[in-house]
Amino acid sequence: MNLLDTQYIVYELANEKYALKISDVYEIIKMQKITPVHNSKSFLEGVINLRGKIIPVINLPKRFGLNHYTVTKSTRIVIVKSRDEMVGIIVDKVNQVVRFSDIQPPPEMMAGIDGSYFEGIGIAGEEIVSILKIDKVLYE
Repeated sequence: MNLLDTQYIVYELANEKYALKISDVYEIIKMQKITPVHNSKSFLEGVINLRGKIIPVINLPKRFGLNHYTVTKSTRIVIVKSRDEMVGIIVDKVNQVVRFSDIQPPPEMMAGIDGSYFEGIGIAGEEIVSILKIDKVLYE
């Protein structure tokens, strides 16, 4: 499948725009109470109960070393399906669904974040959006 035919969900994190393939996204929910899990990775915020299913929630700002993170009324948990598991990721705001007119390879560093976390840079009109490599973010 051609990447330019793929739809992406664009979201914001620390005033930067990122995207996930729509096929990786299961659901987008409002921020809710997260139960901490002790002795876990520093970026694992905890778990939520989504209609009887326990879902781990990753704090994406912490994962990327962004310490200035505040929950607002726009904060969302994006539930993604990766390796047959459901995982929530905290984002500042979900913007829209887009198709990119062009996708470039990612640079080595992007907004201070290791470029290996990204599949590429998507271009939609005037917008330049970093496309997240979800498996790498969650499992490496």
